Formats: sequence, structure tokens, C-alpha cells
Amino acid sequence: MAVLRIVANLAAADPQIVRPFYERLLGLDIVMDHGWILTFASRGDERPQVSVASDGGSGTPVPDLSVEVDNVDEIYERAQSEGFEIVYPLSNEPWDVRRFHVLDPLGNVINILSHNS
Repeated sequence: MAVLRIVANLAAADPQIVRPFYERLLGLDIVMDHGWILTFASRGDERPQVSVASDGGSGTPVPDLSVEVDNVDEIYERAQSEGFEIVYPLSNEPWDVRRFHVLDPLGNVINILSHNS
């Protein structure tokens, strides 16, 4: 038995409202659209993961989603230019990641990060 995928399901009265956030900001593609549900995905071969936390690290709340990207600085600049609300600024963390928290249009806290190499 192998877990093939883990999908976060975020509730929204109108799923279309998040399209600019997940498509333009994060560059994800819509892989399923039934009107009442949109599924966004990347084209990579990522491994499924799930985290359970009592704290978001550095005194932040636990984010609703964490999204690892290859260039967090580029996404941070894009988030600012698109006018998305940054709730934790771009920071280098002691556990070797560079990240920021941004609110999606539904009010979910999204942790966007890159691992430092």
C-alpha cells in the first residue's frame, strides 16, 4: 500500500474566487473543474506529505497550507504586486527555510517557502 496523493480541501462558497491566487501567484494549473470544486496542481513529481503542528514556528500560527517553491523571493514580490495580504514577512528561519505567510482570498494562511541549500 502506498499513499499516492494528499489533497487539502478548503471550503469556499465560490471556488472561482481563489483562481488568481493559486494560478497567477503560485503558477498552478487547474486539473479538475466541476464548478463546485477546483483542483489545482503542479506538473512535478512531488511526494505527498501531511504535517501536524502545535505552532507555526517563530511564534506564528499554524498555517493552513505550506507550499514549497523553487524561488520564494520571486513569489513574495509577486504576492506584494498582486496586493495579497502578507501576514508574516519574508524571513530566514533557523530550521533552514526562507518563507513568508500570505492570506489567500478565503482568509487561509498559506506558508510559502524554499529550503536553503
